[in-house]
Amino acid sequence: MTALTLSTSAAPGLRADAIVIGVAKGAKGPVVAPGAEAVDTAYDGRLAAVLETLGASGAEGELTKLPAPAGFKAPLVIAVGLGAEPGRDADYEAEALRRAAGVAARALAGARKAAFALPVEDAAGVGAIGEGVLLGAYSFDTYKDNGTGTGKSAKAKNGRAPLAEGVLLGGKPRDAAHKAALARATAVSEELNRARDLVNTPPNDLTPAAFAAIAQGAAKEHGLKIQVLDDKALAKDGYGGILGVGGGSAATPRLVKLSYTHADADKHLAFVGKGITYDSGGISLKPAGHNETMKCDMSGAAAVFAAVVTAARLGLPVNVTGWLALAENMPSGTAVRPGDVLRMYSGKTVEVLNTDAEGRLVLADALWAASAEQPDAIVDVATLTGAMMLALGSRTFGIMANDDAFRSAVHEAAEEVGEPAWPMPLPEHLRKGMDSPTADIANMGERMGGGLVAGLFLREFVGEGITWAHLDIAGPAFNEGGAFGYTPKGGTGSAVRTLVRLAELTAEGDLG
Repeated sequence: MTALTLSTSAAPGLRADAIVIGVAKGAKGPVVAPGAEAVDTAYDGRLAAVLETLGASGAEGELTKLPAPAGFKAPLVIAVGLGAEPGRDADYEAEALRRAAGVAARALAGARKAAFALPVEDAAGVGAIGEGVLLGAYSFDTYKDNGTGTGKSAKAKNGRAPLAEGVLLGGKPRDAAHKAALARATAVSEELNRARDLVNTPPNDLTPAAFAAIAQGAAKEHGLKIQVLDDKALAKDGYGGILGVGGGSAATPRLVKLSYTHADADKHLAFVGKGITYDSGGISLKPAGHNETMKCDMSGAAAVFAAVVTAARLGLPVNVTGWLALAENMPSGTAVRPGDVLRMYSGKTVEVLNTDAEGRLVLADALWAASAEQPDAIVDVATLTGAMMLALGSRTFGIMANDDAFRSAVHEAAEEVGEPAWPMPLPEHLRKGMDSPTADIANMGERMGGGLVAGLFLREFVGEGITWAHLDIAGPAFNEGGAFGYTPKGGTGSAVRTLVRLAELTAEGDLG
């Protein structure tokens, strides 16, 4: 993981591989952003003109390299676009700083040290830049090797190890708020990157049992309570949804309960994550071209896991329980079939019309288990439906809830931390499509509005009177395109920061 430090040193005298500055898109051309004054002075105040000559405009995501001026101890200046220049007396938004830092950190793979002279107006700026550096520098190289059979020397051989150290210029090492912001950015980013690692891990290595073992290790490290129910315990207690989905695989399912408690807490949040470590579709087999990335179907559980650990690392005065519903959905002679009826942990029966609508089945059991503890609110996270991707694209997740105010609060939290999200309805007329002549409810309904139908199904398994929200992260959980901002190709860690922010707001008494 990239190391982060704060420094009030001037850019010219800092020994580093590069100095990163910000450039904004002004009305008449590129504008050098605050924080880069010393660099601009070294170019005789003509840095903006030089950048424009090189084709820079200040647009978001743009990156321009140029030799450092004479007298600098760093050989390179990297100008990264911040997007539109803010209006008079306005600061750069945190997300603009986060993305710019991420773009630069990705470009600095292989470097030992870089100084980030981006606009730092306050502690929030420190935190945003810190997150951008740590998230942008992420790489997943576990399975790459240089021929030694160990994989440990691959980075050294190709010279593209992640940036080793980022120095945040303008950040004050002795300022309590700046130090706290950096510590928060480090904890959030490290756990989010761990979630990315989990999503990127091949399913032959990340089985439900392996995921549970990782959670046990984290629980021991951070003083969390953990309970792991294996297939025998699940059968004894009647978790028909999780058992039904996992019944077709030799890798047996697990339900993991990970609990963080604080002595001063008076609120309790429950996070529930879909953890399908591989989704073939089961008997309703996915067609070719749709299963290659299905190792990512446990992204919701990864986000929940990371959020609970982050809450512990930050010492938040709120109780947070994470439920990881882990199973592998495979076709075999023991797999659940279309037409089968499952008796869920709640006692309700579900007619399975499509075995590829499995995420809602494991979540239903976990939601009912979470409800039994009567938390103040439940938030579930899942790569649940392709319909949500059709509705919102690949970068935005949908939010559904049984309480409009809570849905709005979750949306605001997501936008605050830079995770694009959109509130979605739960139209009552769609519920009738799940009526079953055989069971209490079917796991499928109308095709149109399928993401909303899934939300309505989940609502059936939330305890009466409990505030609940559902995050369908099917789009942003796994980036199949090129890297952008601080988002890598592959697992993204979507929803981790939203969950952490919800926990912080609850601890502060600002979430109902």
